[in-house]
Amino acid sequence: MRRLRALVVDDSSLNRRTIAAMLGELDAVSQVDLAGDGAEALRVVEASPPDFITLDLEMPRLDGYEFLQLLMDRHPIPVVVVSGLSAKENVFRALELGAIDFLAKPEGEDSPLESLRRQLEEKVRVIQQLSPLALRESNRGGLELEQDMRTPRRLPPEPSVLKRVPSKVVVIGASTGGPKALVTLFRHLHEEVDAAVVIAQHMPPRFTRTFADRLDRTGVMRVAEAKQYERLARGYAYVCPGGRCVEIVPSDRGPALRLVSPDSGSHYVPSANQLFRSAARVLGAQAIAVVLTGMGDDGAEGVREISKRGGDVLIEAPETAVVSGMPLAVQRAGVRHQSLGIWALGDRIAELTRLEPQ
Repeated sequence: MRRLRALVVDDSSLNRRTIAAMLGELDAVSQVDLAGDGAEALRVVEASPPDFITLDLEMPRLDGYEFLQLLMDRHPIPVVVVSGLSAKENVFRALELGAIDFLAKPEGEDSPLESLRRQLEEKVRVIQQLSPLALRESNRGGLELEQDMRTPRRLPPEPSVLKRVPSKVVVIGASTGGPKALVTLFRHLHEEVDAAVVIAQHMPPRFTRTFADRLDRTGVMRVAEAKQYERLARGYAYVCPGGRCVEIVPSDRGPALRLVSPDSGSHYVPSANQLFRSAARVLGAQAIAVVLTGMGDDGAEGVREISKRGGDVLIEAPETAVVSGMPLAVQRAGVRHQSLGIWALGDRIAELTRLEPQ
């Protein structure tokens, strides 16, 4: 693979030097440029666009959000946000504006610099596999998305006694690019969906609750972080907590959720494979598996089990996936599936789960 040029944007000279030094040690990186704020970064990009950017959000003059808006309009370049845990809401705003991923500044760890180095190395590997076409397409209408989220369509609160067991359960696996893809997908669902949705999005601990809250404001489904042994309800979506895995288990009142530790040797947390296998066992043909953008092959093993038991398998078309690894892995697995652009996936899920007239 070709080596990449990086641009580090941060108003802290210490942070700039630290991140630049770590990137400079990677074989995949050929050059690292520096900028102290968004205005300086735009000048660097206009003069010689880098292959990717690491971005701090809180900066003087032109901050990270304004920079992202201008950058994605002029030069859709991969951006990785560098953020502390205290700025979780800001991270998802940046993802909606076009950033492809984020890394969390380590807090309270024995060797925080080593953790940061590992995260940077992982993000660079992801960037090497990005689809430039998907990156451009996924950033169309980014500002409209942010506006839409201020006035979302919502159903009136439903008393808990009226919660219904769903006829189908949609299980979703996603990684890099997943948060924005999920927002797009949820905006295409509608009030007649007779299903629950369970999401395994690769994400660090303590970010998933904020993501669930953000997703909850997107469309008509109610979204929350999954709780232990919570029963699935029609019209509700559940995001697996970071650092855990979620499985579907039977209960006396329909399917429920169980939060567990990752399987021994699992490379992906939360694990789509673990979620999909449990859905196949408990739900059979009532399961719908959806594999979205992401690096690696998480989900490819689990969809075999769902397909074998008569369930539907949908993938985001590799052409629209920011990172096509996970959808391509399903294609290579030879499982019967439908491949659809992210804009069409939500409509197809709505068709498969439409509430039948009484």
